[in-house]
Amino acid sequence: MFLENEVDRSRRRGWIEVICGSMFSGKTEELIRRLKRARIARLNVEIFKPGIDTRYDDEKVVSHDANEILSTPVPASGNILLLANNVDVVGIDEAQFFDAGLPEVCNQLANQGVRVIVAGLDMDFTGKPFGPIPALLSTAEYITKVHAVCVKCGSLAQYSHRTIKEEKLVVLGEQEAYEPLCRSCFGRERG
Repeated sequence: MFLENEVDRSRRRGWIEVICGSMFSGKTEELIRRLKRARIARLNVEIFKPGIDTRYDDEKVVSHDANEILSTPVPASGNILLLANNVDVVGIDEAQFFDAGLPEVCNQLANQGVRVIVAGLDMDFTGKPFGPIPALLSTAEYITKVHAVCVKCGSLAQYSHRTIKEEKLVVLGEQEAYEPLCRSCFGRERG
């Protein structure tokens, strides 16, 4: 018998939500907002982030505006399946840093009746699709694309322009290493 606020997992339907965009566009802020609302609704929430992301905190997901929520850092997407037990909602931040198995992990969770909310960069610093995000976008029920403001002209920015000389794909950084740019300004900078 189920208590009043419990849900019969065999009848509950899961889904995937993706929040994507450039750096400084509010992806993590929106993820935290949705997760806090799920907690207010008395849902069991579990939050994960890639273990390599230690920019603001080793264990918390932290937005650029210093909004934060406790999370579990994991080395690989498969760990999420091992740790996401008896949950209603799973939040995943910085999804672009996870391995190619993340879409399958998210689909397994959704098929088990879990609401999965994923936030990450949709493009790398060269303007190409980033990591597992394209595959997640193709299977997600809900997609939210957020934009920053171009620091050069004030238009909507969708690109994360790297301002330091480094060609490695993954370089953790903030305003000292990246700036949001619109299509036109990004083309000029990359040109």
